[in-house]
Amino acid sequence: MKQRKNTGYKKELFLAIITLAWPTLLEQMLQTLVQYIDAAMVGRIGADATATVGMSTSVTWLVNGPLFAMGIGFMAFISRSMGAKSYKEVQRASVQSVLVTIAAGLGVGVLTLLISPVLPVWMGVEEKIRQDASLYFAIICLPMLFRSAIIIFGAVLRAVGDTKTPMLVNVCMNIINIILNYIFIYDTRMIQIAGKNVKMFGFGYGAVGAGIGTAVSFVVGGILMTIALYKNSYVSPKGCKIRPERTILEPCIRVGLPVAMERMATCLGHVVFASLVTGLGTVAFAAHSIALTVEQAFYIPGYGMQTASATLAGNAIGAKDEKRLHALTKMLIVMILVVMTISGALLFLFAPQLLSIFTKEHEVIALGTVVLRMVAVSEPMFGVLIILEGIFNGVGDTVKPFYYALFSMWGVRVFLTFLCVNVFHLGLYAVWGCMIANNVCLGSLFIIRYFRGEWNPLKKEIG
Repeated sequence: MKQRKNTGYKKELFLAIITLAWPTLLEQMLQTLVQYIDAAMVGRIGADATATVGMSTSVTWLVNGPLFAMGIGFMAFISRSMGAKSYKEVQRASVQSVLVTIAAGLGVGVLTLLISPVLPVWMGVEEKIRQDASLYFAIICLPMLFRSAIIIFGAVLRAVGDTKTPMLVNVCMNIINIILNYIFIYDTRMIQIAGKNVKMFGFGYGAVGAGIGTAVSFVVGGILMTIALYKNSYVSPKGCKIRPERTILEPCIRVGLPVAMERMATCLGHVVFASLVTGLGTVAFAAHSIALTVEQAFYIPGYGMQTASATLAGNAIGAKDEKRLHALTKMLIVMILVVMTISGALLFLFAPQLLSIFTKEHEVIALGTVVLRMVAVSEPMFGVLIILEGIFNGVGDTVKPFYYALFSMWGVRVFLTFLCVNVFHLGLYAVWGCMIANNVCLGSLFIIRYFRGEWNPLKKEIG
């Protein structure tokens, strides 16, 4: 009887994880599919265009860092309040998220537009693509207020268990992005539809055209996500006074600030890392950028389950349910190990075919195949890292993980890459070896912290 009850409990946990994870998983898959389409469209123009778009990838992670951090702060607070059934606090936190969205969106937007003219110089990109790279970055950062709404309001909705709405918003954004890419990237041309030649209008803006399509999709996504927030019965700010509340903002900032610092330090590390890779030449940087795009699809399951892990861990903390928290974390780790082992095996086997989607340049494919097969071996460790990060974020344990991320990024990835490129004059294979070392180091530190139990506030309360 006890075993049957235990089986039912595990089944209930498993279904709770799947229910929250599948919309986020599908959302991540769709976003990656669009990135694939973007990269494939731009890649058809040539390596210069790929490098133009690739330059902004690492900087975009840096730009989004503070926004994601505040989203995590609100997610931790709201998910705990939902677990404790404090619905009034949930709504009050949502009101504060509106203020933070506006402040962060405008502040980050102004800053990114100011640095866009000099960014390509800082990144060390070749002079012939600097103008397009600068313009592309400025265009995708212009609607930063809307990007802020997508990220922060999306986190608020997921915290109350609504993962479907952010998914649907992203579907709309992706469709718009693909359609506009066809119009803005290429010149007017003849295409075949059902065996007939049809004239397809196009502006022929190349990589800059891809930026225009992305910017418009951000605007639409921000508007839709704001509407969704106001329609949700738990978090709708409708009828509430939009004014700062210190008692809500302080705990959200206390959780979010270390995450913001971690994201910014890590992403700044990505920027420095990317600038070191640009020193290897356009072909190597194109192979690096495309390989990163391909790899993203294979850690989608991790990020799909990360939101579920953060929300459910926060709920368990709010309900003060130690048994549920322990069972949940154990199940999440087992699930991600199985999934990411399969994912890594597929990446290893089909690396050349996937790279050929984005480029026909044999040198780029050859370089990319080796580095993807290198990283495929470390995918299970990376999956565990992602899940543990979600659990730590959900329970509000963000300070120590910040220090771990800082050390692994700058002490391992950036420092070793600098030595490999500038001292030992090694190539892209060594650079990706440094990336893998970073993930293994950070994953190991997270696993040690998990088993020590220092992240669990319920243990501290009991102690």
